[in-house]
Amino acid sequence: MITPPPTGDPELDRVLAEMAAQTAGFEEISRLLQETRGRGESAGGQVAVEVTPAGSLAALHIDPRAMRLGSRALSEAIVEAYRLAEEDVTGQSFDIARTATGP
Repeated sequence: MITPPPTGDPELDRVLAEMAAQTAGFEEISRLLQETRGRGESAGGQVAVEVTPAGSLAALHIDPRAMRLGSRALSEAIVEAYRLAEEDVTGQSFDIARTATGP
């Protein structure tokens, strides 16, 4: 955290220090959210998806055995894994925000 230089006014210094602390907290929240990834699996773990808090696909793993599912079942498994990953990242993001901002 960067501490602002003293102004000579104790009240202004206090307010500026509080603002600097809040800014550091927001920066930490932002960093944590950027690093957060939601994960979801389906088809008995044969399909795994990882998404960012923005909902972007970060990773997709399809086990070679999943190719035997057929195109329709494989598509459904991918969508299901993606949905679970979205739920996971949403929950993690909510927890980060709740922890940072209090109850």
